[in-house]
Amino acid sequence: MSVVSHAREAAGQPTPLRHDWSRSEIEALFALPMPELLFRAASVHRQHFDPAEVQVSTLLSVKTGGCPEDCSYCPQAQRYHTGVQATKLMETDAVLEKARQAKAAGATRFCMGAAWRSPKDRDVPKVAAMIREVKALGLETCATLGMLTGEQARALKDAGLDYYNHNLDTDPEFYDSIIQTREIQDRLTTLEHVRDAGLKTCCGGIVGMGETGRQRAGLLRTLANLPSHPDSVPINRLVQVEGTPLHGTEEIDPFDFVRTIAVARILMPRSMVRLSAGRQDMSDELQAMCFLAGANSIFYGEQLLTTGNPDTERDMALFARLGLRPMQVHVDAEHHDHPGTAHVDIIELPQHPRSFAA
Repeated sequence: MSVVSHAREAAGQPTPLRHDWSRSEIEALFALPMPELLFRAASVHRQHFDPAEVQVSTLLSVKTGGCPEDCSYCPQAQRYHTGVQATKLMETDAVLEKARQAKAAGATRFCMGAAWRSPKDRDVPKVAAMIREVKALGLETCATLGMLTGEQARALKDAGLDYYNHNLDTDPEFYDSIIQTREIQDRLTTLEHVRDAGLKTCCGGIVGMGETGRQRAGLLRTLANLPSHPDSVPINRLVQVEGTPLHGTEEIDPFDFVRTIAVARILMPRSMVRLSAGRQDMSDELQAMCFLAGANSIFYGEQLLTTGNPDTERDMALFARLGLRPMQVHVDAEHHDHPGTAHVDIIELPQHPRSFAA
């Protein structure tokens, strides 16, 4: 980053969005002394967001397990013996009831996830029906269903889908060490279809899978150099599940995780940077450092709308200790959110909820 850019940051002037980052530039950011890196990330954060506000997000699994892929981190892959039982796609009425409960609890955005490599064409009308019904409640909608064709993306958009989640997972250099049933280009192509359909994107990755620092820089470089920065960038810390190939992998150093958050914030200044999978095992102190580094979104709670959920209570207690507050969403008469606002989604994963990377 140039001296001019540093000066503009210090003066509170937003720096232009870039899509031409080199790996060496990003590695140089990772190598900064921690106080300097956190200062730069916090400066960028304040240019675009209120640092005391955090987006609160969760996710409903509408179809769990039985995935034919071989993602080494995922307990939902049918080839691994992890105890996850495959389920059929939920009925629309059941999803709608969850959505009503979510809205009654204050949610404004409802996200649906299915453990598919890609939806079959016969599945799309079923998911589209869910989207239309949820949208009719006045909720924002999002989905993560695997790879999409252009036609499928347009069908979901026509049904009222607002956001689509599809992660890159890791650096293209490291990708085939983690996944061999699809290529990184397959993921990039799906993102292209999603953008072309006019959907907003949620795209990030997983760290702690045995990648090097260079490869973490490569993941962030690929995300930041997409044609448009993802609206949301989930940074997942690997949750190791017995039965998956990555069980027993050496854990990422907590400070390296904080550095990843900070560099993501600098590279993608207007994106929501989300603490996703793995947050349950983070100490309050580590989470606080991540917020200082520019994280402004979290996944919230282990269960859907449970009263007295200890994880929910812990999160709210941490917010109170840090003086943070959940972001509010302002939705217009057409049920569309205003730019720069945040969202609340809902989560319920029947098995191994902590392993879900979104």
